[in-house]
Amino acid sequence: VVVRESAVAGVQTCSLSLTPPIYVYDHNAVTQVHFLGSRNAILNTEARTVDAEVLSRRCVMVRLADFSYEKYQKALRQSAGAVVIILPQNMSTMPQDIVQQFMELEPELLATETIVPVYFALEDEELLSIYTQTQISSSSQGSSSAAEGTSRCSPENRTFCGLVYESQSKAVSDWAITSLEGRLTGAGGEDLPTIVLVAHYDSFGVAPWLSYGADSNGSGVAVLLELARLFSRLYSYKRTHAGYNLLFFLSGGGKFNYQGTKRWLEDNLDHTDSSLLQDNVAFVLCLDTLGNSDNLHLHVSKPPKEGSPQHALLKELETVAAHQHPDLKFSMVHKKINLADDTLAWEHERFGIRRLPAFTLSHLESHRSPARHSIMDMRPHVDLTKLSRNTKVIAEALARVIYNLTEKQVQEDQLASLVDWLTAQPRAAQLLDKDSSIVNTLEYYLSRYLKDVKRHLVRADKRDPEFVFYDQLKQTMNAYRVKPAIFDLLLAVCIASYLGVLYLAVQVRQYSDKLIF
Repeated sequence: VVVRESAVAGVQTCSLSLTPPIYVYDHNAVTQVHFLGSRNAILNTEARTVDAEVLSRRCVMVRLADFSYEKYQKALRQSAGAVVIILPQNMSTMPQDIVQQFMELEPELLATETIVPVYFALEDEELLSIYTQTQISSSSQGSSSAAEGTSRCSPENRTFCGLVYESQSKAVSDWAITSLEGRLTGAGGEDLPTIVLVAHYDSFGVAPWLSYGADSNGSGVAVLLELARLFSRLYSYKRTHAGYNLLFFLSGGGKFNYQGTKRWLEDNLDHTDSSLLQDNVAFVLCLDTLGNSDNLHLHVSKPPKEGSPQHALLKELETVAAHQHPDLKFSMVHKKINLADDTLAWEHERFGIRRLPAFTLSHLESHRSPARHSIMDMRPHVDLTKLSRNTKVIAEALARVIYNLTEKQVQEDQLASLVDWLTAQPRAAQLLDKDSSIVNTLEYYLSRYLKDVKRHLVRADKRDPEFVFYDQLKQTMNAYRVKPAIFDLLLAVCIASYLGVLYLAVQVRQYSDKLIF
């Protein structure tokens, strides 16, 4: 057995060595909120399944279908050496109730600070073989008969040991969160009203390398990029060049209290004399989680006044949904900004704090939905038909406000390509630096349709940081098949007995020789 805390344990001859990739439990610190997850990443313990009686100093393996918060707490209470949660390769094969249950548990996992390393691994044939054999070994752990005990001590009956040699996670210094801005300038004068369209592009979940954020907020990004393509075509012709400035903003750090939006507003409202945000802002429309459901909610901090551009958009959304898409249920949800909360509910609240008229469109009725922060949010969670319908509703309503025109041609295949690309790779904020291929591709896409595309970088304050990211988010676990601990104990007893008998024999022989002489 290999146990890091044991001075007498030693590795037996290995009959199998596998190296499945594992993904580390999120351990980011958000200042003014709390620490998230586990800071430890070192693993060097014997493997057991979660149903074993003794989990102390063991690497506890559990499949998603068998996982529960009670079992997780059981492992922590018994001072487990590590916890490995095994996820299926194809999440769509899991029953929806199990997926929903894990979504609801993720916030509790993140809110629990522990020194026990927690890993996530994708199931494959090799890992399933390790789990099956570990399960057999764990089930025989509580056996009390002599025959079973002898069987467990035999050299053929071996268990697995998980090894991760990476160093302790450390805070990443000077990490930059990148946001992207582009615009379509209106025609007909200098003091034109500005419509701002916003979507945050990063994802979040209990394991950053498994956080794909398909619906939250890959769907919102896809809608924003499609709107940029549609209106760029209209703004490229003199006859359809509208009297509105359109400002598009892809914000970074959205899952960390909208840090990218906060810094962008500070740069445009506090640190410059000329900005579209300082002039005549008609409204800010934030796009968040639009890839599913037959519901569409307009979240507002303050109900729009009649006759205002915000009220006009509200009415157009109601009209388009009711007349062109009767299957879609549209409603307005009013929630005041609670400045006492550690984090804001929706992105439009960042603008509301700066007294800019803003709202968020989402199919979610509540900001507390677990789907917004889950590794279960993968590509199957986006229904392309419903995403396309929602995009048409938004484009139609915006066109009615800007042009009093109808029938904007949304390209469904374009939306499909965008969603497929966005969900093909994890987009956790701590994985996307300023040179990330995702950021570069988003910038290139905006540059195709918009003018004056710019980058805005956010770095945490060194003295009073609002967020701290850590490294060591993806590692390799070496799984070795070794003899069980009881075999080492039995072997030690046999050797000690043999040496004791040998010592007595020598002492008796010396005593006999003395008697003879």
